[in-house]
Amino acid sequence: MKHLFSDLLANTPFTEGVSWKRYRVSAGETIVQKGDEGKTLFFLEEGVVRVLGGAELDGHRRISPGLCDLEAGAIFGDVCLYEAKERTASVVSLTDVCLLEVRSDMLSVYLDDHPVQGYLFLKALFQAMSNRLGLANDRIEHLLAWGIKAHDIDKYL
Repeated sequence: MKHLFSDLLANTPFTEGVSWKRYRVSAGETIVQKGDEGKTLFFLEEGVVRVLGGAELDGHRRISPGLCDLEAGAIFGDVCLYEAKERTASVVSLTDVCLLEVRSDMLSVYLDDHPVQGYLFLKALFQAMSNRLGLANDRIEHLLAWGIKAHDIDKYL
Protein backbone atom coordinates (compact mmCIF):
# COMPACT_ATOMS: atom_id res chain seq x y z
CA MET A 1 0.00 0.00 0.00
CA LYS A 2 2.90 2.35 0.71
CA HIS A 3 3.87 2.83 -2.92
CA LEU A 4 0.22 3.30 -3.92
CA PHE A 5 -0.19 6.08 -1.36
CA SER A 6 3.08 7.68 -2.46
CA ASP A 7 1.80 7.77 -6.06
CA LEU A 8 -1.54 9.11 -4.88
CA LEU A 9 -0.01 11.92 -2.83
CA ALA A 10 2.33 12.90 -5.66
CA ASN A 11 -0.65 13.51 -7.94
CA THR A 12 -1.46 17.21 -8.19
CA PRO A 13 -5.30 16.95 -8.12
CA PHE A 14 -5.16 14.99 -4.87
CA THR A 15 -3.97 17.86 -2.68
CA GLU A 16 -2.99 18.03 0.95
CA GLY A 17 -5.40 19.99 3.09
CA VAL A 18 -8.29 19.32 0.72
CA SER A 19 -8.19 15.59 0.01
CA TRP A 20 -6.01 14.47 2.88
CA LYS A 21 -3.99 15.63 5.86
CA ARG A 22 -0.94 14.35 7.69
CA TYR A 23 -0.67 14.49 11.44
CA ARG A 24 1.18 13.01 14.37
CA VAL A 25 -0.37 11.25 17.34
CA SER A 26 1.38 10.48 20.62
CA ALA A 27 1.50 6.99 22.09
CA GLY A 28 -1.66 6.09 24.01
CA GLU A 29 -4.05 8.37 22.12
CA THR A 30 -7.33 7.19 20.60
CA ILE A 31 -7.41 7.75 16.85
CA VAL A 32 -10.78 6.18 16.05
CA GLN A 33 -13.61 5.40 18.46
CA LYS A 34 -15.88 2.43 17.78
CA GLY A 35 -19.43 3.57 17.01
CA ASP A 36 -18.49 7.06 15.81
CA GLU A 37 -19.45 7.99 12.27
CA GLY A 38 -16.49 7.88 9.92
CA LYS A 39 -15.96 9.60 6.59
CA THR A 40 -12.21 9.05 6.30
CA LEU A 41 -9.72 6.25 6.10
CA PHE A 42 -6.18 6.22 7.44
CA PHE A 43 -2.77 5.26 6.15
CA LEU A 44 -0.17 4.59 8.83
CA GLU A 45 3.14 6.10 7.72
CA GLU A 46 5.09 5.53 10.94
CA GLY A 47 4.50 3.73 14.22
CA VAL A 48 2.23 1.02 15.56
CA VAL A 49 -1.48 1.10 16.41
CA ARG A 50 -3.80 -1.42 18.05
CA VAL A 51 -7.29 -2.19 16.77
CA LEU A 52 -9.67 -2.80 19.67
CA GLY A 53 -13.01 -4.54 19.69
CA GLY A 54 -15.68 -4.17 22.31
CA ALA A 55 -17.78 -6.68 24.16
CA GLU A 56 -19.98 -6.78 27.20
CA LEU A 57 -19.57 -9.64 29.66
CA ASP A 58 -22.42 -10.78 31.84
CA GLY A 59 -24.43 -7.68 30.93
CA HIS A 60 -22.39 -5.34 33.12
CA ARG A 61 -18.66 -5.52 32.41
CA ARG A 62 -17.28 -4.00 29.22
CA ILE A 63 -13.97 -5.19 27.76
CA SER A 64 -11.96 -3.99 24.76
CA PRO A 65 -9.81 -6.86 23.52
CA GLY A 66 -6.98 -6.14 21.10
CA LEU A 67 -7.92 -7.55 17.72
CA CYS A 68 -4.63 -6.85 15.98
CA ASP A 69 -1.68 -4.48 15.81
CA LEU A 70 -0.95 -2.58 12.61
CA GLU A 71 2.46 -1.27 11.59
CA ALA A 72 3.70 1.33 9.12
CA GLY A 73 2.25 0.77 5.67
CA ALA A 74 -1.14 -0.42 6.94
CA ILE A 75 -4.50 1.11 6.12
CA PHE A 76 -7.48 1.22 8.47
CA GLY A 77 -10.93 2.77 8.52
CA ASP A 78 -11.48 1.33 5.06
CA VAL A 79 -15.13 0.42 5.77
CA CYS A 80 -15.77 4.13 5.19
CA LEU A 81 -14.29 4.12 1.69
CA TYR A 82 -17.55 4.64 -0.22
CA GLU A 83 -19.90 6.09 2.35
CA ALA A 84 -20.07 7.46 5.86
CA LYS A 85 -20.34 4.49 8.21
CA GLU A 86 -20.17 3.70 11.87
CA ARG A 87 -16.65 2.76 12.94
CA THR A 88 -16.48 -0.98 13.62
CA ALA A 89 -13.53 -0.83 16.03
CA SER A 90 -11.48 1.61 18.05
CA VAL A 91 -7.85 2.31 17.17
CA VAL A 92 -5.25 3.54 19.65
CA SER A 93 -1.60 4.39 19.10
CA LEU A 94 0.91 2.11 20.80
CA THR A 95 3.82 4.33 19.78
CA ASP A 96 4.09 7.84 18.42
CA VAL A 97 2.60 7.61 14.94
CA CYS A 98 2.39 9.60 11.73
CA LEU A 99 -0.92 9.20 9.90
CA LEU A 100 -2.49 10.27 6.68
CA GLU A 101 -6.21 10.85 7.06
CA VAL A 102 -7.86 10.62 3.65
CA ARG A 103 -11.31 11.93 2.82
CA SER A 104 -13.23 8.98 1.44
CA ASP A 105 -15.29 11.07 -0.97
CA MET A 106 -12.19 12.66 -2.50
CA LEU A 107 -10.40 9.31 -2.76
CA SER A 108 -13.41 7.74 -4.44
CA VAL A 109 -13.55 10.51 -7.05
CA TYR A 110 -9.81 10.21 -7.67
CA LEU A 111 -10.00 6.43 -8.09
CA ASP A 112 -12.92 6.78 -10.52
CA ASP A 113 -10.98 9.35 -12.55
CA HIS A 114 -7.80 7.22 -12.57
CA PRO A 115 -8.98 3.65 -13.28
CA VAL A 116 -5.52 2.04 -13.42
CA GLN A 117 -4.50 3.48 -10.05
CA GLY A 118 -8.02 2.75 -8.78
CA TYR A 119 -7.76 -0.89 -9.77
CA LEU A 120 -4.33 -1.26 -8.14
CA PHE A 121 -5.51 0.50 -4.97
CA LEU A 122 -8.65 -1.62 -4.64
CA LYS A 123 -6.70 -4.79 -5.41
CA ALA A 124 -4.21 -4.02 -2.61
CA LEU A 125 -7.07 -3.09 -0.27
CA PHE A 126 -8.87 -6.35 -1.08
CA GLN A 127 -5.69 -8.32 -0.35
CA ALA A 128 -5.23 -6.55 3.00
CA MET A 129 -8.87 -7.12 3.96
CA SER A 130 -8.66 -10.77 2.89
CA ASN A 131 -5.57 -11.26 5.07
CA ARG A 132 -7.37 -9.66 8.03
CA LEU A 133 -10.38 -11.92 7.50
CA GLY A 134 -8.11 -14.98 7.49
CA LEU A 135 -6.51 -13.88 10.78
CA ALA A 136 -9.93 -13.20 12.30
CA ASN A 137 -11.16 -16.66 11.28
CA ASP A 138 -8.08 -18.26 12.86
CA ARG A 139 -8.68 -16.38 16.10
CA ILE A 140 -12.34 -17.33 16.19
CA GLU A 141 -11.48 -21.00 15.65
CA HIS A 142 -8.90 -20.90 18.45
CA LEU A 143 -11.33 -19.15 20.80
CA LEU A 144 -14.04 -21.68 20.04
CA ALA A 145 -11.64 -24.57 20.62
CA TRP A 146 -10.53 -23.00 23.91
CA GLY A 147 -14.14 -22.42 25.02
CA ILE A 148 -15.15 -25.96 24.12
CA LYS A 149 -12.23 -27.39 26.07
CA ALA A 150 -12.59 -25.01 29.03
CA HIS A 151 -16.27 -25.78 29.47
CA ASP A 152 -16.10 -29.48 28.60
CA ILE A 153 -18.59 -28.95 25.78
CA ASP A 154 -16.87 -31.32 23.34
CA LYS A 155 -18.71 -34.31 24.84
CA TYR A 156 -21.95 -32.79 23.48
CA LEU A 157 -20.69 -32.27 19.93
